[in-house]
Amino acid sequence: MKWNLRWVAARRDIWRPTDLLAAFREVGFNPSLSKVAALWGGVPVTVRLDDLDRICQALGCTVADLLEAEPLTGHGSAEQLESRAAVGDDRPVPVRPTVRKDGPRRLHPPN
Repeated sequence: MKWNLRWVAARRDIWRPTDLLAAFREVGFNPSLSKVAALWGGVPVTVRLDDLDRICQALGCTVADLLEAEPLTGHGSAEQLESRAAVGDDRPVPVRPTVRKDGPRRLHPPN
């Protein structure tokens, strides 16, 4: 996912984390300045959904404006992807667990 917070904030003429914090406080969202700086400085590992709603409310945007899907890498070779695209098969490649060849290590389920 691509995190577009700075781009969306720039459309509202917000250029610093302190200005963003002021916009958040206008809608009743009161995160710490360090949290705002972390959101501003890079791609967050996690964002609570209610925080995401408040960010969108403060910036007058949608979640689609803040988050942009990027293509995943590592789902087959380029030839496999091209051949799937040629036949019109654009379904995602399923990820399945691999079976251990030496059998399960645990004989009983965990308590």
